[in-house]
Amino acid sequence: MSVREEFDEWAAAGKDRGMEDRHWHTAKHVLARMPVEDGDAVLDLGTGSGYALRALRERGIGRAYGLDGAPEMARNARSYTDDDAVGFLVGDFDELPFADDSLDHVFSMEAFYYAADPHHTLEEVRRVLKPGGTFYCAVNYFAESEETHAWQENISVDMTLWSRDEYREAFREAGLYVAEQDAIPDREIEIPDAAAFPTNDWDSREAMVDRYRTWGTLLTVGVAP
Repeated sequence: MSVREEFDEWAAAGKDRGMEDRHWHTAKHVLARMPVEDGDAVLDLGTGSGYALRALRERGIGRAYGLDGAPEMARNARSYTDDDAVGFLVGDFDELPFADDSLDHVFSMEAFYYAADPHHTLEEVRRVLKPGGTFYCAVNYFAESEETHAWQENISVDMTLWSRDEYREAFREAGLYVAEQDAIPDREIEIPDAAAFPTNDWDSREAMVDRYRTWGTLLTVGVAP
C-alpha cells in the first residue's frame, strides 16, 4: 500500500482528527517556538487536518500552504478551514510545488519519516526556503525512542528511522544549519500508576514514561543560509 492509499483510508475513517488531538500535546510547543512574523509564507509538510496552519494564522502569518500526499486528507483539511489565506494541495515531499526561495518557514509534524527519499526532501525544503528561513521538523518515531519502533509493524509503508545525530547530519548535508535540536516531552497524556500495568498497549509504566516523558517528540530546527 502506498502512503497515499494508507492515509486516504485514515482520513475516510476520521483518524485525522484523532491524530490532531494526540499531536497537539507537543505540536503546540513546537509552533510556539517558530519565529513567524506578520505576512510570512509557511508550508506545512504532511498537513493532515491542517491544525498547525490554523494555529499559525492566529499569529498573523500571511499565506499558509498545507501539503499532503493523501487527497482525502487534503479534502478534509479544506472542509475544516474557513480561511481564504490557507490553501491545501496534494503533492509529493520529493518535488515541492514552490519556487526557489519562496517560503519563510516550513513545518512538519509526524510526517517527515514517510518521505520516500528523505535526503532529497531536505534538499527540496532547502531550495524553497528564503535565506534565513527555518524548517521545524518534529518526529516521535526516531532511533532513541525505542518504544515507538513497533509502529512500523502497523503501517504498510516504509518509515525512516533516524537517530538524533542522523537528523543533524542529513540537515547539514542538505545545506541547512542546525540551530536547535531537543526532545519535547508529552506532559499531558495521563500515565497511570504502576499497579495498572500491563495494559492493552503497554507492558510497563516505565515503557510508557520512556515514550512520552523521556523522549516525547524530537524537534530538529534547520535554517537556510
